[in-house]
Amino acid sequence: MNSNRVAEVLLLFLFVAVPSASAARPAGSEPAPSVEDLVSRALEASPSVAALLARLSSARESVEPAASLPDPVVEVGIQNVGLDTWTVGETDMSMVTPEFRQGFSYPGKLRATRAEAEANAELVERAVDAARRQLTLGVRIAYARLYAVDRETELLAAGRELLDLLKETAIARYRVGQSDQEAVLKAQLEVSRLAERDDDLTAERLGLVAGLNALLDRPGDAQLGDVVRLPPVQASTGGIESEALERSAEVLARRAALAAAERRLDVARTRLKPDLFASAGVGYRGGLDPAFMLRLGAEVPLRRRSRQEPLLRSAEHDVEAAAAEVRHAEAGARAEAARLAANWRRSERQVVRYREAFVPQASAAFDAARASYLAGRGDFSTVIEDYRLWLDTRAALARREAERFATWAEIASLVGSAESAGRGETR
Repeated sequence: MNSNRVAEVLLLFLFVAVPSASAARPAGSEPAPSVEDLVSRALEASPSVAALLARLSSARESVEPAASLPDPVVEVGIQNVGLDTWTVGETDMSMVTPEFRQGFSYPGKLRATRAEAEANAELVERAVDAARRQLTLGVRIAYARLYAVDRETELLAAGRELLDLLKETAIARYRVGQSDQEAVLKAQLEVSRLAERDDDLTAERLGLVAGLNALLDRPGDAQLGDVVRLPPVQASTGGIESEALERSAEVLARRAALAAAERRLDVARTRLKPDLFASAGVGYRGGLDPAFMLRLGAEVPLRRRSRQEPLLRSAEHDVEAAAAEVRHAEAGARAEAARLAANWRRSERQVVRYREAFVPQASAAFDAARASYLAGRGDFSTVIEDYRLWLDTRAALARREAERFATWAEIASLVGSAESAGRGETR
């Protein structure tokens, strides 16, 4: 059997055996952890989440003190008639007076300041939730992109050996005059093109892994295994707009900010009322009967126009601004919900289209071109073109699957908490 016939037989075997989307991963590659495992690790390790949790604990600790009365004051006074002699016990007006004083807030003030502290804690809690959602979304999107890169790299590894043999076949045919030099050059060009594509994917993967390592609080060069598959996901977009208005992290945060601004306004209103105080004491007069003292007092709001009233107007403006920000967040949530619903429906259709039409059709075209070429009826350019189509459609399917998963991740982030979204479903 001559050399080009041997190459043809090997080429035929390889064409039949290789064109599948389940080519083996490169040796030594270990599968990456599941995406939800990485999400859990990121939530546990994130310094930004840890910082917000510490601030949340601080805010919660401040609630109880906000509702407490000021500490009492104990005073001791001496009242002596004359400067040159001690007259306590000698005259009615001379005495030693220990006194106890307690300040009181005007009725409603403590309740208002406690409500303000609770609203501030709720605001930090909303920030924690938003940070967790954003971190979860970042991990999931990075994971989806890595899946697309790894699947394309896997396809290139499967196609590289095929192209090498294809090149050898073209060379063998050229040597015996059954093909022209163009086929050899095109085969060599395609091998170089494949190497270029592989280098780009390698660099892209390194960047994606470095970004994911940052989310996991790991060294930038820490390794991550092959992302073999994405978990199955499903999203219902029927009531996504109302769910977004109810559960969007941005909307909830803006509403919490509005509630906090309203509580600050309540506090500013109570500041128009004077604080009160009461004190009681006993005057010891030596051998004379003791004197008892009771005092009641209130602040005099002499600077009301220059202090309390401007603060009240400032708080009113803050409420107006916070209310406008709520409306802005709600409009953004509605627009985001509509965008994601459209993207999800498109992604669903595209994945089905690639799986049921593009990939099978590209495989059929490649098989036909291969058979025609081996039978001496087709040309090499058609084989290369259909091989490239075979490769590109499978790589595009992986990207469509990654896009679909990333869209689901965005929907989960928009309409649910990081924890509920982490279970692989949206409400």
